Amino acid sequence: MTRAINTVLIANRGEIACRIIRTCKRMGIRSIAVYSEADRDALHVALADEAYEIGAAPPRESYLNQGAIIRAAEQSGADAVHPGYGFLSENAVFAEACAKAGLIFIGPPPAAIRAMGSKSEAKALMEKAGVPLVPGYHGTDQSPKVLQAAADQIGYPVLIKASAGGGGKGMKVASSAGEFQAALESAQREAKNAFGDDRVLVEKYLQQPRHIEAQIFGDCLGNIVHLFERDCSIQRRHQKVIEEAPAPGLSPERRAAIGKAAIEAGKAVGYVGAGTVEFIAEGESFYFMEMNTRLQVEHPVTEAITGLDLVEWQIRIARGEKLPKAQSELAIHGHAMEVRLYAEDPARDFLPQTGTLHHLRFPEGARVDSGIREGDAVSIHYDPMIAKIITHGADRAEAIARLRRALAATEVGGLATNLDFLQAILRQPDFASGKVDTGFIERHRTELLPEGQPLPVNALALAALAVLRGGERDAAAAAPAGDPYSPWSLLPGWRVNRDAYSDLIFQHGEATLSVRAHYRATGYALDLPDGTVEAQAELGTDGAIAARIGTARCKGRVVRRDTECLVFLDGATHRLTLVDPRRPSAADAATTGRILAPMPGTVTKILVVAGAVVAKGSVLAIVEAMKMEHAVKAPRDGKVTIVHFAAGDQVTDGAELLVLEEA
Repeated sequence: MTRAINTVLIANRGEIACRIIRTCKRMGIRSIAVYSEADRDALHVALADEAYEIGAAPPRESYLNQGAIIRAAEQSGADAVHPGYGFLSENAVFAEACAKAGLIFIGPPPAAIRAMGSKSEAKALMEKAGVPLVPGYHGTDQSPKVLQAAADQIGYPVLIKASAGGGGKGMKVASSAGEFQAALESAQREAKNAFGDDRVLVEKYLQQPRHIEAQIFGDCLGNIVHLFERDCSIQRRHQKVIEEAPAPGLSPERRAAIGKAAIEAGKAVGYVGAGTVEFIAEGESFYFMEMNTRLQVEHPVTEAITGLDLVEWQIRIARGEKLPKAQSELAIHGHAMEVRLYAEDPARDFLPQTGTLHHLRFPEGARVDSGIREGDAVSIHYDPMIAKIITHGADRAEAIARLRRALAATEVGGLATNLDFLQAILRQPDFASGKVDTGFIERHRTELLPEGQPLPVNALALAALAVLRGGERDAAAAAPAGDPYSPWSLLPGWRVNRDAYSDLIFQHGEATLSVRAHYRATGYALDLPDGTVEAQAELGTDGAIAARIGTARCKGRVVRRDTECLVFLDGATHRLTLVDPRRPSAADAATTGRILAPMPGTVTKILVVAGAVVAKGSVLAIVEAMKMEHAVKAPRDGKVTIVHFAAGDQVTDGAELLVLEEA
């Protein structure tokens, strides 16, 4: 029996909410957004036909507030609720609450969510269904002694995983028996914070595995199909960085076997709607990991190779319709690839960043899924993903080439991002040849995250030219109309009986770079670290700059905000600070012994007290942000003299946690 869905409430935020709203518009369905206090001006709110505020910024008071969401759905007259992914998307209680309120839940039945919601229970079901499993312990006895004994029996290294979660949260590796208890405690803390459930399972940790997952769809008539597989092996901290479809290097036989196993997993729980069956593969073997009973972040690559709209399929199946296509009608067309652009600092161990994106340019010719616009803020309360950038090509090489071009045209200002890191992965020869596994990033870390990269001389020259030309333009605008040619009204570095020049000082990482600009009738002579060059520049709109530097011509963009200069050149982003020599340097402040919070978050542990003597590298505190733990370590040997915070306290970015004096 089909059911009418004319109005959909989206119980989510960000790019997935925008994605669902756009499909609803295309299908002629009215869309209702919900939002927290922090998201009043968010893009998904602007796109929706109607929107309701449901609570304060913390997710538990808004996007996890089931009662507020149900009330908004009833108030708006919605027929259905789409949970997107994350938040309440895999919450059986919420699915039941929707049904009780007379709302269609656009997702699987509560029984399927419950069955797959516990990794331990899911593995027991898969074992019965004949789906291959990684050797491990999935029992209910969660005592540390039993878990340690299971790990000892499995053999090290082992992987400790949160039973109730995903996304790499509550997941730790223990390489030996001596490391197990500390890894277990950390995994349980993260699991409790992220999912409210500290149960874990223990599995054999494969040495060079691939992460391959299959997209499945089921309807209310018992039909289930797979939409082929995705490779999500490029990960850091067990979180996906790059996803692609189809998985490179799979034989037709292995592809068919993975698809068949995914369908068997869906049949085992009577699955309806969109789901993802995740496998870990090594050599010719593959093993069931978990099933995500929702749409996945990486679903666009499946859409690209199949030509389908998976959100439309979800809505049609929720209406009670038959699957739009049978397995025999589905085929792979070309290759697709997706990257996740995050507000995080790769140079600081990928610490999440918060703040305002004062400059944002996305590429043309690529699919960009984003819930953020220029001027929006990345908040401590939500995932720091800025956008997903997706390309499609006739083959894998073409998809990579298009993605490299798209990333080279992407510009982000205001926060550190992983943009350059993503480009480094795409340039890596092993990635280009399809030699990928979950250890790829760690294995190539020095190539992907080189330390102390020198600033290209043309980037320094562009920064200097932008400052000089910007100052000239400002001075010209302010010149008295009566005497526009007065040297006192312009900014050409004019001096009596001396060479006309200006000195500029920039900070780039640890390096201090000086540029002396000599004024010439046709431009400048720039004294750069590599020598003196003649230069000219024209400024366009929004920081665009075209320059001749010596005999070379280059185009880029320089975005200035206060003392920060962002130089976008040849696909790379260079961050410089224009130094005022009258102000004390940051290096002077670094010698005070102040230990600062690396990001805003919650102090989950303080491991020292005032008077403690610690060694360099000792963990002093643990700060949790965006559901991930970060250890704050001693930069040198010393004695702790002051401790400002306790476990449970909220801290801002750069807050002084404690003071460490030389021992």
